[in-house]
This record gives sequence, C-alpha cells and structure tokens, in this order.
Amino acid sequence: MKAGWARPYPLRRLACLFLAFAMVATALVFTAPDSAAQDQRQQPRRTFIQRLLFGNYYYYREPPRQVRPARPRKKVTKAQPKRSSEPVEPAIVAVEKQPDAKVILVVGDFLGSGLAEGLTDAYAQTPGIRVVDRSSGSSGFVRDDFFNWPEQIGPMVETEKPAAIVVMLGSNDRQQIRTGDTRADKLSEAWIKEYEARATVFAAGARQNDAPLIWVGMPAFKSTSMTADMLALNDIYRRVAENAKGEFVDVWDGFVDENGAFVMSGPDMNGQPVRLRSSDGINVTKAGKRKLAFYAEKPLAKIFGDAKAPAIGVPTPTLPEITVDPAAIAKIDRTVPISFTDPELDGGSELLGLKVSPKPKPTTPGERLAIEGVASDATPGRADDFGGGKTPAAVAAPVLPEPETTTATRQ
Repeated sequence: MKAGWARPYPLRRLACLFLAFAMVATALVFTAPDSAAQDQRQQPRRTFIQRLLFGNYYYYREPPRQVRPARPRKKVTKAQPKRSSEPVEPAIVAVEKQPDAKVILVVGDFLGSGLAEGLTDAYAQTPGIRVVDRSSGSSGFVRDDFFNWPEQIGPMVETEKPAAIVVMLGSNDRQQIRTGDTRADKLSEAWIKEYEARATVFAAGARQNDAPLIWVGMPAFKSTSMTADMLALNDIYRRVAENAKGEFVDVWDGFVDENGAFVMSGPDMNGQPVRLRSSDGINVTKAGKRKLAFYAEKPLAKIFGDAKAPAIGVPTPTLPEITVDPAAIAKIDRTVPISFTDPELDGGSELLGLKVSPKPKPTTPGERLAIEGVASDATPGRADDFGGGKTPAAVAAPVLPEPETTTATRQ
C-alpha cells in the first residue's frame, strides 16, 4: 500500500457518518407523531439539517379530525288525537224490525242518501218502521239518459209498497236540459217548463198507490250561484208537491245564519253547535244528515202517529185493573169553613194554637168610632156642630114686591 492513500480514509468515514446521521434524522422527522391539539395552520419548526436536505418548503400534514359531540335525541311522542268540540253521541243500536213493519221509501240524489241515513238512525229503535234507501247519488231530473226517475219510481213503489215516500234531489240539475233535438239553458223559461213537467210525472208515479208524499227541499250551499239556483228549484218542488197533494218540507233555515248566509257549522237537532257541512260546502256531515231527518220526522209523525213503540223482547209494564165498588165508598164528611175573623163558629176559642182574646169594650169616643163606627155628639159651637141634632126653625121666605105691569089696550 502506498503511503499517500492512508490519509483520505478519515474523511470518507466522516462522510459516511454524516450521511447516516442525516438518514436517521429524516426518518425521525417523518415518523414523529403529530399532536391533535396543534393548530392546523401552525407548521413544525425546521432544523438546520432538514433545511439543508429538503429545502425551506413545508410539507402537507393532514388536519386533525374533529369529532362532533353526539346530539341528544328528541323524544318521539305519539300524536294525540284532536279533541273535537262537538258532543259525542252514543252509538245507536238498531233493533229487529217487525215482519209487518211500515216502510219509508227514500229516493233522491246524494243528499237524499244522507237523508235516508239520518232517518235510519232516527227509527233505529222503532220496530214498527223500516227505512229503505233507493237513492242514486248522481241522478236528477235533467240527465234522464243516466237515470230516469219518472220511469223508475213506479216499479220502486210496486216493489216496496211504502207507507210514505220521502224525496230529496236536485243538487245535480244545474245544467242544460235536452228537449228533443234542442237544448235549453239552465233556469230559462223552456228549462223550467220541461223540468216542472218531469217532476210532475215523477210525483204522479210516486202517488199511484196513494202513499203520502213528503218532498224535502234543498239547503243552501257554499257557492253563491248554486245557492241562488236552489232557491229557484225549491219553488218548483213546492208547486209540484202541493199539486200532487203532498207536503213540502223547507229545511233552508236550518243551514243558514240569522242573515240567510251559508254556514258550515250550526245548531244540531238538540241545539248544540256542531259542524253540519263538509269542507267542500256541498255534502253534509253525520250531524247534518240527522238534522235533515229531524225536519222530515215532523210530517212523518202525522202519518204514523206515535209509532215509536218499545222494541221487541222488552216487556211492557202493565198496570193492574182497578175496580171500584160504589157500595164500598165511605160517606165523606165535609167540614164547614172556618172564619179567620170569628173562630167561635166551630165552638172553639183558639185558631192554630193562638188564643183569641175577647173583643175590647170601647171606652173613649175614638175607640167607639174605630170599633163600633159610632161618632160622638159634637160640642155646641164647634165647627162640626151642625145644630146639635135639633131641627132648625123654619125661616120665613122673604116677601118679594110684585112687579109693576102695564096693560096696553088696542083701540
């Protein structure tokens, strides 16, 4: 080995040690754990070796992950049903109808169906009356191609043989009517003529067996134009019912306020405030149906009388027959009326436990005047002395001189 080569060995060793130190320092920098509490915007301070090896730039560090605290869960409570201000009516239990129960036939449109439901509840506990609903919701007198009431009412009456017929329809008739090949506008002169003719034929078919006819009028509606049309139709129904010797029932006042305007709520048949109409302002609620039936019950009561007899199976209390024997009737002793001012008439001196003292004897002129009604003699010369009971002497009448007279002698 040459002597000159031994000199650079320490330098090589120093370089190797420096590189090893740099590698260890770099490994420590990249593996050092970062603190979660350190701010994201603050960067670690560089050492001299790091700046020498990697420059003066910053390396990317992933920001610490922030964990949000869990929010407390809200308690899920079941929605409570809304309390209604309307009184809850008890459920009506229908009784078994008698085989020979009288039939009330109800015909009409969807309002007639509601009327039939109300009458069914009204006579649910009456075994002698049965309600039959033969209404058609979309029917009327105008669209006879859909349902022809003048033709259908006759077979219905023959089948059911009703004791009374209740009619309520007209809410679907606000449209043109066709007569032959022509059409008439709503409530025009030709429309009213044809409409009344169809209603008249219908009423005659309903009365073919002389069953009483009760025609229930239309109520007011939410639409002002529809309300005005119902007033015109009610006039037609009234004329047709009276001409057929039936009875027209006006229910208008039961579904309007004191000013005649449409109302959604009002008094029911018992006077309690309830909701009578649905939200569309056309249909009626259960309370409204019962109120319609209440109006129809009045003329039906005239027909059936007191037909609401006790249900079948319920024993009717019977009173024992009472017989009176005239010979067993004791003689009645009548008591003579007692005078309150003179109880001596019955021989007693007391009245209701109170002892009556004898009448006092008058001692002074004032007592005589108050008790006996006798006035004392007046003192002579006093203002009330009118002669002391003596008759005044007769006063001679004055002698008047005779008037002078002259007699005229005619010559």
